[in-house]
Amino acid sequence: MSEGGGFGLSFAERFFGLLLIITGAIAMYYTFLSTNELGVYSAFFGLLSVIPLVLGLILMTAKIE
Repeated sequence: MSEGGGFGLSFAERFFGLLLIITGAIAMYYTFLSTNELGVYSAFFGLLSVIPLVLGLILMTAKIE
């Protein structure tokens, strides 16, 4: 295996990070759009939508060694 980690692995990491960012942003948008219907659970679902967003940002900024 090459020492650089390979282009495919780096591309896959960035691609899945971008997918997680998009998914987290869409989930956050719909969570905050429907806060009246969710009631007391809006903070819980808001937190659940932030988790993939943060994981996606970590994947986008991580360096493969």
